[in-house]
Amino acid sequence: MVETRDLLLRAGLEVLTEKGFSATGIDEILHRVSVPKGSFYHYFESKEAFGTALIAQYAHFFARKIDHYLSDKSISPLARLRAFVAGAQAGMASHDFRRGCLIGNLGQEMGSLPESFRRQLQAVFDDWQSRFARCLMAAQEAGELSRQADCEQLAAFFWIGWEGAVLRAKLEQSAEPLEVFARGFFAGLPPG
Repeated sequence: MVETRDLLLRAGLEVLTEKGFSATGIDEILHRVSVPKGSFYHYFESKEAFGTALIAQYAHFFARKIDHYLSDKSISPLARLRAFVAGAQAGMASHDFRRGCLIGNLGQEMGSLPESFRRQLQAVFDDWQSRFARCLMAAQEAGELSRQADCEQLAAFFWIGWEGAVLRAKLEQSAEPLEVFARGFFAGLPPG
């Protein structure tokens, strides 16, 4: 049986990846899962506490998704990165490009969000970047990527650009921005 807290978080992730934090009221989430307001405040003392829990849950979910692709030793490191891109693109397409990245959405809203979210969001991006940097280092070891390449910078560049591509894909309701970014990123990698 799914617990009420989990239902609230799941509904929150669905709504916030589409609409954002500021545009979403607690009542909309409660209505979606038919949960009374009192139950919400039993699990979360405020909307800010709910947001903090959503960030943590999404970060955990997406880190597992990244690891699913990047830990596949049956393919080369750069092929793992390409597989991640293809999987993320398929995920957006499965929701008709209505949903984006919760972390990216919240980052774009930071001016109107609780300041407590800033460090949490930055830590999530840092985590995702470090996972990509390790895969890029593996690409160096495999001779796919130049030994002179700065894997940390390339990983940061990927996530900065990817989040922009996700935003545009959501705006345009098309995979084209994701494809354009991915082609440019992979074409720009210095060969080994």
